[in-house]
Amino acid sequence: MRRVKIAGLRLQQRDGVSCGPAVAVVAGALLNPGYGAAVTDATWFGGEQGRVHAAANRIWPRALGTTPWGMAKAISAHGTRYRWRLCRRGDSLVDVTRAVTSHRPVAMLIGNAIPRHWVLIVAVDGDTLQCYEPSSGAVLPVSPADIRGAGLTPLGFPRAFAFVLPR
Repeated sequence: MRRVKIAGLRLQQRDGVSCGPAVAVVAGALLNPGYGAAVTDATWFGGEQGRVHAAANRIWPRALGTTPWGMAKAISAHGTRYRWRLCRRGDSLVDVTRAVTSHRPVAMLIGNAIPRHWVLIVAVDGDTLQCYEPSSGAVLPVSPADIRGAGLTPLGFPRAFAFVLPR
C-alpha cells in the first residue's frame, strides 16, 4: 500500500480546539495507509477529528484541547504504541529524529508560557524537520535549534513543551 503524502493537501483543523485531533488523524494516516485513504475527503477529515477528539478526551474537557496522554492514546490506535515525554533543556532530539526517519511521525505540543497547540513532525530533510501545522494545513520547515531555542514562531507559538513518539 502507498504511503500517504500530506504536503500540499492543506488538511486543516475544523475549529479552534481541534489541533490535537487533526494531528492525531494525520499521524494515523501516515502510520496506516488504509486509514489514510480517506484523508483527502474534507467531510471525512472533519468528522474524524470529532470522533478522535471524543475518544482521546473521555474525562478532560474538549474545550481545553488534547492532553499528551490523550494524543498518545489516539495515535497508538493505529498499531504503533506511542508515549509522551517532556521537551528538556538542551534536548538532543535523537529519539524524535530517529522516529521520524523511520516513518513514524512525532506530535509536538507547543505554546508560549503554557502549552496550547499541537503540530506533527512528519519528515526529516537534512538538518530540517518538516512539521504539519493544522491551523493552516501547511507543512513548514523548522530546525532542531528552533525547537531547543524557542524559535518555533512560524508554527504559531515559539516553545516546545512535549513530544508524543513511538515507544
